[in-house]
Parts: sequence; structure tokens; C-alpha cells
Amino acid sequence: MTSGTIVHVPRRFVAHEWGGTETVILEISRQQQLAGLHPLIITSMALASQREESISGIPVHRYPHSYPFFGLSTADRAAMDKKGGNLLSLSLLRALIRQPDVRLFHAHALKRLGGTVRTAARFRRKPYVVSLHGGIFDVPSAELSDLTKPIEGKFEWGRVFGALLGARKVLDDADHVICVGASEAEKARASLPHNRISYLPNGVDSARFSSGNGPAFRLAHNIPADAFLLVAIGRIDSQKNQLTLLEAFARFLPSAPHARLLIIGPETQPAYAQQLRDFISANNLSHAVTILPGLGNDSNSLVDAYHAADVFTLASRHEPFGIVVLEAWCAAKPVVASRIGGLQSLIRDGETGLFFNPSDPDAASQLAAQLSLLHQNPALRDSLGNAGRAEALAHYDWSRICLRLEAIYQLAEAHAASRWHRAP
Repeated sequence: MTSGTIVHVPRRFVAHEWGGTETVILEISRQQQLAGLHPLIITSMALASQREESISGIPVHRYPHSYPFFGLSTADRAAMDKKGGNLLSLSLLRALIRQPDVRLFHAHALKRLGGTVRTAARFRRKPYVVSLHGGIFDVPSAELSDLTKPIEGKFEWGRVFGALLGARKVLDDADHVICVGASEAEKARASLPHNRISYLPNGVDSARFSSGNGPAFRLAHNIPADAFLLVAIGRIDSQKNQLTLLEAFARFLPSAPHARLLIIGPETQPAYAQQLRDFISANNLSHAVTILPGLGNDSNSLVDAYHAADVFTLASRHEPFGIVVLEAWCAAKPVVASRIGGLQSLIRDGETGLFFNPSDPDAASQLAAQLSLLHQNPALRDSLGNAGRAEALAHYDWSRICLRLEAIYQLAEAHAASRWHRAP
């Protein structure tokens, strides 16, 4: 393998606001470190208080940023820090240009930050790859609307920087584009003017998630040992669609009064989180539903939560991949998920999980019916959970995924070498 620093550039990276993208970047970096490579995370100060720190042994360097719009409130900036903000950081660009001994840049964002990576790579004559974690070709219009709410009616003075950085050319000029969802990869191949595109699914630390203490977790969170426990893990966010899950649970609960629902995740949309709490109160579900803030990625409690579950649910209205499904599978838990995006190629309906259609008018009823089916059929729960575990162990351990990523890096290096007319 080639020496030099692999520079990962996500939009934000903090331990207290953890999500799937952070998990992916950290696990990739860990595997690269184990292989003798030198990963480094360079990111913005979004949601962070420290300029430099080490997270699980991976160095993280952060730089000040701004959102180049007139009229943004403090709440608008906070919302953009949490999700989707199109930030600008010239100090981050300077850091990328000055970083010594770079092998390759790996961008984990588009827009101005992706353009920043593109500009640094071109200045340094180094390869860069882009991972589409949240999707771009396969995003519902409702999700795009949520992302742009903080800037509605605001004048954007930063467009000139986007043009100078080549923000609209990030994918066209990339030495390779990585799609974590198969459907996203298909649409990318139809949309981009090149074939430097790979479908590379996310992975899982199978050894870590295969064993946990479910009874201890239930005891710690006052969940009865005999309760039929549904667990959902993900950002408290309209994308994750926990409101439909609550509506389904309200329909399901009368047939299973001992059932409980546990929703775990950081609040990226506080107004949506309040909407969930209002629904819980209005429907007298407080005794049966618990919302926990996001558990740390390195917390044993996160693993224990999967092992405490009887069923894992993922009701997202948009999901490029769904790494939490792999984690639930490693704990041998049956999964009920939305028939959308990357989940459609990840889960085999009736074999490794069950589906419902989140965009249908009767989505909550569909989900409630699947929950009832699993509640009434322990053998089906065992069958789905065991099949999912076998799938995760056979195909999705991070060690396997990172070997494929290294091959992609080498393709990118070969393309960059031809671009700059030099030997790879």
C-alpha cells in the first residue's frame, strides 16, 4: 500500500452529535491505521469547542467556518451546523494546501466544502475521491426542502466562492465517486459524464456489536424484563420519520399492552423532536415510549441497546444505506424498515427483514401490521435475526469493506496520474 496521509474531510465531526457518516469515517480511519496507513480528519468547527483532538486514536483538526448568507439568526446557524449547512472555510482550504505528505484527499461532503477539497487537490496535484453518504441523486424533494429552510429568503453572498472553488464540478472532476447505496450508484452512472463510480456499502464492527448486555440496559432504563421492546436508533429528524413510527406504535399497542418503544438519537431538528413529544403526550403514550439522547459511538450502552431489543425499526423516508441495520443484524435482531433507497438492496424482504412503504397513505398501518406479525411469531423473529447476522458477518465487516476502498483509492491514484501526466 502507498504511504502518505489520507485526509478525510467531513462537514463536521464531533463525538456528542454522532451519526452514520461519523461512524463510517471513524471505522474507515481505524482500519486504515491498522493497515499501517496515516488517516487524518480535517473538518469545520461546527458543533465543536476544540480545535484539535483525538477521537479513538484518530487525529481531528478543525477550522473556523461561516455560512455566507445575509440575515441568518443564531438559530439558523445552529440548525445548519447540525444538518446540511453549505459552509465556507478559507482557513480549512489553507490547511489542506499546507498539509504535508498527502497521499489522497477523501471528501465526505459536496457544495462549497467539496469544492474546497477539489481546489486543494488540484493545487497539490493529488487525487481526490468523494463519498455520497447522504445521497444527491436519490433524495426526496421533502428532504431537500427541510435542508434549505434556514436559508429561505436569505441573500447568499458566497456564490462567488462556490464558483471559484468549483463547487458544481466536484463530482465531474473527482478521481472517483463512491456511493454507499446501490440505487444512488445507478443514478450517478446515468447522470455523471464519466464512469469513475463505485458502489461501496458501509460496514460494521461485527465483533463489537455481536455481544452485549440487554438485561442490564433494560434495568438501567426502567424497561420491564418481559416488555416487548421496539428500538429505533438514529437522529431525531424528519428524515428518520419517527413520527410515523409513533403513529404505528399507537396502533400496535392495544394488541400488545406490554410493548415499549425506545427512540435513541441526537436532536438535529429540535422542532421535530417537540412534535414527537407532543404526539406522545396527546396519545397517552408516555408510559410506553422513551426518547434518549444519542449514546456515544464508543459507549457500551449503544451495543447493549440493540441486545435489549426484540425488534429493531428504521422508518426513514430517505436512507442511502442504513448502517444501523447492520448493527442490529450483528445482534441477531429482526429488522422492520422502509422500502426506500439503499435499504431496498440491503434487506431481502421476508428473509433478512420486513418492509413497509413510508410514502403510502397507510404507512403507519403497514408498519403496525409488521410489528404485530413479529410480536405474534417468535420463530419468525429468530429466523430474520439469524439470517441478518449471517449476512452482516459474511459481507459487511469493516475489514472487507476497507480492502475494497483501498482498491478504489488505487484507481483514483491511477486516474490522477494520467491527469497530471506522471507515473502512478
